[in-house]
Amino acid sequence: MASGAFDVIVAGVGGMGAQTCLRLAERGQRVLGLERFDIPHAMGSSHGVNRIIRLAYFEHPSYVPLLRRAYELWRDLEQRANEPLLYITGSMDIGPSGSAVIAGSLASCREHDLPHEVLDAEEIMRRYPGYRLPRGYEAVFQGDGGFVASERAIVAAVNLAMHHGAVIRAREPLIDYAPLPGGGVRVRTVKGTYEAGRLVLTSGAWIGEHVAALATNAVPERQVLGWFQPKRPESYRLGKFPVSNLKCDLGHFYQFPIWHVPGFKIGLYHHLNETGPADALSRDPNPADEAILREGLARFFPDANGDCLAARVCLFTNTPDEHFILDILPGFPEVVIASPCSGHGYKFASVVGEILAELASGRTPSFDLGLFASSRFAAVSA
Repeated sequence: MASGAFDVIVAGVGGMGAQTCLRLAERGQRVLGLERFDIPHAMGSSHGVNRIIRLAYFEHPSYVPLLRRAYELWRDLEQRANEPLLYITGSMDIGPSGSAVIAGSLASCREHDLPHEVLDAEEIMRRYPGYRLPRGYEAVFQGDGGFVASERAIVAAVNLAMHHGAVIRAREPLIDYAPLPGGGVRVRTVKGTYEAGRLVLTSGAWIGEHVAALATNAVPERQVLGWFQPKRPESYRLGKFPVSNLKCDLGHFYQFPIWHVPGFKIGLYHHLNETGPADALSRDPNPADEAILREGLARFFPDANGDCLAARVCLFTNTPDEHFILDILPGFPEVVIASPCSGHGYKFASVVGEILAELASGRTPSFDLGLFASSRFAAVSA
């Protein structure tokens, strides 16, 4: 016996799922949001205080139209929640002159007419004394970059979704789902069984458990963020330091100004290259995690290489080409799949929520989603 019937069930109420619940509920849909942990929580990909947002997108110019809409929706959310959620600091993409990160960032700026500057290492360090860059490095500076208060944005979206009638339930993991005779989907959790017209899977690092073919194309990876007390904190304060991505021979580091919690925040993409099932990856930071972050601090941010104040583990879930999956599940048209987002998805959560709401309502999104089709990989089906 089904314990409830809904228009749409959203499995996973993190960054993407919270926004999807909101967009569906405000359109009058009967929505059930199911989260396996708390709301918000620190077991997935959306915690760690804040997440970078930037327009000069070196990954691919096709992301820029999505980002422009994402900015609009983040501003809309913070106004409706009466809480600041989007902070503009400017962003820099940094690397050796002529490197892929510089070329990719410039390609997005030029294709989409984004105001930008190209700065050499000397000019970067003059403007922002917190950096130490070798000769031959340069940056693309774009003034619209900044960060989103990631956990607070989830709270804001969930509160607004419930205000519009959504039912949100935490600590209720999805077990499985199956088609209903005549259309629709039956969803089974640890607490009950529900029926809906559509199901949206926004379960992040657990999506491979729900879509078997994604077990090989959606690989959870352990990431660690660190906060360090600068020796010269004035160089890293909000308003004095931008968000940035720095690619070098050590890897791809990303940085934030001091905000909300003590310390200068730094992370390293692909960290220690630890992958595996989401529940098998350690959530406990260790000395090796701190050591690899300190390599980046020592070389490029020596004035920030002070005491460690915090370290937090999160999960990235990567596709082979590191682009998203946003699609209808082949062979099961009542199911929408979103994620993995390969470690750079949170900034898009506001617009992805809108897109998923359209897909789950049987509408065609206004954006070209070809880059994110599941068909680019080996057959993906229920």
